[in-house]
Amino acid sequence: MNNLINIKKYGFSEAFSNETLQDASLEPARVLSQEKGFYRVVTDKGEKLAEVSGKFRFQATASSDYPAVGDFVRVNWNESGNSAIIESLLPRKSAFIRKAAGEPQQEQVVAANIDTIFLCMALNNDFNLRRLERYISIAWDSSAMPVVVLTKSDLCDDLENKLSKVSSIAFGIDILVTTSTEENGYKELLPFISEGKTIAFIGSSGVGKSTLINRLLGKEYLKTDGLRNDDKGRHTTTRRELFVLPSGGMVIDTPGMREFGMWDNDTGIERTFTDIEELAVQCKFRNCTHTNEPGCAIRSALEMGELQIERWQSYRKLKAENDYIEDKESYMIAKGKREKEISKLIKKMPIKR
Repeated sequence: MNNLINIKKYGFSEAFSNETLQDASLEPARVLSQEKGFYRVVTDKGEKLAEVSGKFRFQATASSDYPAVGDFVRVNWNESGNSAIIESLLPRKSAFIRKAAGEPQQEQVVAANIDTIFLCMALNNDFNLRRLERYISIAWDSSAMPVVVLTKSDLCDDLENKLSKVSSIAFGIDILVTTSTEENGYKELLPFISEGKTIAFIGSSGVGKSTLINRLLGKEYLKTDGLRNDDKGRHTTTRRELFVLPSGGMVIDTPGMREFGMWDNDTGIERTFTDIEELAVQCKFRNCTHTNEPGCAIRSALEMGELQIERWQSYRKLKAENDYIEDKESYMIAKGKREKEISKLIKKMPIKR
């Protein structure tokens, strides 16, 4: 084997290695990027385009079954071919998942096997606490550690006020402030990036994710654009991609996402809204609907100004959205089982000639 690259530098560890022993002919690889059904993967032998095998495609039942950027896979390197063949997906240690845009019942893996998620939000017109609550909920559910990254501080004239607002909803989460106008405006990120660890940058279009990654890379690799007339950045990233930094850490850049639907995030919602969850257990009745029952701790907190009505409404909206997804998922699973049972019965029926 010509070891051009050590895949361990891409985060491959013994935990994943144990999964590859089933077939010594297959190479462990990590997915670096994805575009139009093709993947760019890296192994000890180098980098190569790859596509999933026919068997893989046949066995996949949802879009989340397919590889995502950051995934570890097993590939047939196919020495004589132009592309490698992805035969299987190794178990994920973490995954940032949202409801796929435009899909009624499909989950989408945004990034996999990440250690930390930088939730990026600009301090200008992009500032939106309700969107950040949604990001945090999904991030907590990913099994990675969320960190809030506030960008474009040079465009903010009330920084302390906005920091206070973010702190009021980001319980137990580090909050970093960055700017692209100063040479060292990204230094706050460095303590969270280390060799062998993977960071994913998540946020809406134009918040400055690509600019920060360029600073970390030490070169202008990713295209960036200036502000539009409405003081918001332009969308520049068009695909998800993993980069190795000079420090040995790895970052995943993701396109800005207009739609960020919830997907089975009960745990994430509970961790994001710990203040509301703690109030709920103080209600007089265990089945309190928080509308007009006596002894409702949440209604009391709202009336006293201890809980903001906007945060309560955001909590209810995310819970309702998540409950709907869970109900639909249960329905689809039950429907699939019924269809399989009917299919078996039909096969057992005698054929009349």
